[in-house]
Amino acid sequence: MASAVTLIRSASLSQVAEYAYAATAPAESRLIFLAGACPLNEDGSTAAVGDYAGQAAKAVENMRIALAASGATLQDVICTRVLVASSRQEDLVTAWKVVREAFADHDVPSTLMGVTVLGYRDQLVEIEAVAAVLD
Repeated sequence: MASAVTLIRSASLSQVAEYAYAATAPAESRLIFLAGACPLNEDGSTAAVGDYAGQAAKAVENMRIALAASGATLQDVICTRVLVASSRQEDLVTAWKVVREAFADHDVPSTLMGVTVLGYRDQLVEIEAVAAVLD
């Protein structure tokens, strides 16, 4: 099936960023708005306590499950927002590397943010996303 997502790049912007600066989806696409994917185990406990990379991996895994339930995959994601409970840039980068690797060459527009606290006990990472599919 053809992808609804078109990644937009500009030669006028820095090539340092590891993501496209914009993305589009045609009017006939179905948009899927995901709640923030949290690093929660099936029993509701927080996975990988104290581990930014481990929590990012669990959040990506949970995002894949939510996407599949919506008829989509990571390749259908049009943008993300990665929230990391830390004021240390290295912690943000640790989480980002996991997310970036999961998306591989589908480098969607993304925002990486350090935040004070997230909603669940011991939670360090959360990933918001929007996807677009052609049914």
